This record gives sequence, C-alpha cells and structure tokens, in this order.
Amino acid sequence: MRADKAAQPPVIPLQAAQGDPAQPEAEREASAQPRASAGAWYSMRWLERLWVRPSGSRSAAEASAGPRIAVVTDSAAALPPEWLAAGGAARGVVVVPMPVMIAGRIFGEGTDDLTGPLSVALAEGAEVRTSRPSPGQFESVYRKLEAEGVTGILSVHLSGDLSGTADAARWAAAAVSIPVEVVDCRTVGMAMGFGVAAAQAGARDGLDLAGAAAVAQAVCDSSTLRFLVPSLEQLRKGGRIGAAASMLGTLLSVKPILSVQDGRILPLEKVRSTAKATARLLDLVEMDIAGRPDAVVALHYFGNQAQVQELTTSLQQRHPEVRTVLAQLPAVLAAHTGLGVIAIAVAGRIDDAESSSTPA
Repeated sequence: MRADKAAQPPVIPLQAAQGDPAQPEAEREASAQPRASAGAWYSMRWLERLWVRPSGSRSAAEASAGPRIAVVTDSAAALPPEWLAAGGAARGVVVVPMPVMIAGRIFGEGTDDLTGPLSVALAEGAEVRTSRPSPGQFESVYRKLEAEGVTGILSVHLSGDLSGTADAARWAAAAVSIPVEVVDCRTVGMAMGFGVAAAQAGARDGLDLAGAAAVAQAVCDSSTLRFLVPSLEQLRKGGRIGAAASMLGTLLSVKPILSVQDGRILPLEKVRSTAKATARLLDLVEMDIAGRPDAVVALHYFGNQAQVQELTTSLQQRHPEVRTVLAQLPAVLAAHTGLGVIAIAVAGRIDDAESSSTPA
C-alpha cells in the first residue's frame, strides 16, 4: 500500500503556521495561543495542515511537549502507512487492528501480512470473515495512553451500521479514568481517514477534546465514498447488502455503483458494463470535486493497483489542482468488497457553519 509520490502536487508551505519571521509579531503571538475552542477556525485549514511536513524543530517540539489529546481509530480508516509514519499527515494516530479470519485462521490488520492470504482466499472462494476489535483491545490502548500522560482520547470508528467497533470502544471508555470521546463517523475508508487525520492535526495545534471531535465529525460528514465492485457476492456474504440486490447484479450483469450514505451501503446507479461503470464512477467523483473547495481524493484498490493507478493519473490530468492519494483498501474492507474493487473518497474544505457545533 503506497501513495503515488511522483504524481503528488508540491506541498503548500504554510510558513505562517510554522513561525514565518515575516509574519507580524501580533499575529505570531495570536497563532501561538492554544486553540482549545477553535474548531471553526481550524476547519478552514485542515486540508492545508495535512500536507505540511513539520520542520525538524517543529517535530522536536511536538515530541518534547508530549501528547495531550490522543486520537485513536481502527484499521477501516484505511490510512496509508506513510501518513502514519513520522512526519506523515496522520503521525501520532493510534490504529487498533481489526481481525480478519481466513479459513479459520485469525489475522490482525497491520500486524500480519494479509494481502497475499486474503487475495488467494478471495480468488478461491474460501471463507473470509471479519470481526470488531474486542473491548479489551481498546481498554489496553486507552490505558497505555493514559499512562503516557494523555489527558483525553478521541476514538473515531467506522459506521455502527457496518460494525460494532464503536460499541466496543464505548465499553472500554467506561473502564478508564480519563475522558474518552467515541465518534461513530458514519462512513469508512479514507472518507473516515481524512476526518481522523484532520482531528489529529487539530489536536497537535491545541484543539481540546470537543473541538477535535467536532472537526473529525465535520470532515467525515462532508466526505463522500463511492465504489464499484466486480461482484456483489462478498458484500452479500458479509450481510452488507441484501440477497435480492446481489442476485440482480449477477443475473443481469449489472455493475452497480455503491455509496456509503448515513452509515449504510446503498446502490447509487446500475450500469451495464465494467467500462461504463468505471467511467460513470469518475463522472460522479468529478461532481463531488466540483462541489468541494480544495478537494482531496483518495483512490482505493485491492488486487488491481495498476488499474486504479491509471484512474489516478487520468484524474490528475483532468484536475491538476486536486491532491490525490493512492492507497490499498485495508483487508477488513477488502474481505467484503472482493478483488478488483475501486473505491474513491472525496473530502474538501469545511465551511465554518459545518463545524459550528465546536464550543465557542
């Protein structure tokens, strides 16, 4: 799983955010103040903040200050490894692995190499199941963070209509003494991952727990996730769609374009061929881009990286102003979509009105 670094637009340098000496002293002093209730201010800048790699001095300052508000998520957020690495857009986020069971053997997302075994299992039609992390896993993570001096935890998880992960996190939250805010983001994939990364960047900038939670929810709420699968069978097996919808796709060779809306997987359009469905998917994504200032797009694949890389290149050529991320779909999601999935998440700048729930 990787991002196409060669095709990435140049990083926008936010010198003012890093202490630009040309910035007026009064502005520098104001920007240095804690932003404990600056959700509306921050929401306008989260996209820029994601793409700014910290200078060495800033990284050292972050490390020496130690964490205050920690951000926890699950592997369904689909955050690319380079985003989680030091200097990455989601550096510092703690990812709780979601179990994947292949032919009776349990694998942990992020702790085991799942790409090969899952690809073989899906190709052979072997039994593949997924599960939520246990409350004990979350409690262990929360207690570790508490011991490290964290004063609050934001735990952002995939839609409760698709998994009981958020419930497990809530049970664990009751077992620790520091505040834990659990957010059911009502989406999945990088539509969720963008919100997680935005909340983490906000926490680094001084947002309090409520402010970081508001940013995460606002970004997730305003993001879209549309996807195309060669077959609906895996989704049917996992109970994510009905048997009737699966049979329709099989009998009529229909390639439905699906979307996550209000936490559920819903059919968006039905197209007769894979080529036409792929073209229509890109049309819908372009509409999403047009409606979102400063859009950023994540393109997911599993078993079809070259195909989705071509789509990424095409999108970059048509919209050079749009930032793109190419990322393998995590195994916990690929287990339900199957091989050959194309999933595209779009996020954009949030207006102040959309984050007005942040405390003033």
